Amino acid sequence: MEKKDDAEIIPDGEFLELVRAAKKKDPDAMLQLIQLYKEDIVKLSKFIHLPQEDAVSQIVLEFLECIIRNEVSETNGNID
Repeated sequence: MEKKDDAEIIPDGEFLELVRAAKKKDPDAMLQLIQLYKEDIVKLSKFIHLPQEDAVSQIVLEFLECIIRNEVSETNGNID
């Protein structure tokens, strides 16, 4: 049984398109990706010894930089 507040699930194809658009610095795609991972980002931010807003900002920044720097590849289930 799924929880009422589970993270949104999107089809793989839609996710790939979001990542491809984010790599091209599409702000809407970047915002959608951040929204998809928002709960996880907030949970992770609690383990960083910074004010929560700063930790969330740092995680989001590094997440987007990884996408833009092409550190994710489409081989073996990853995106490039």
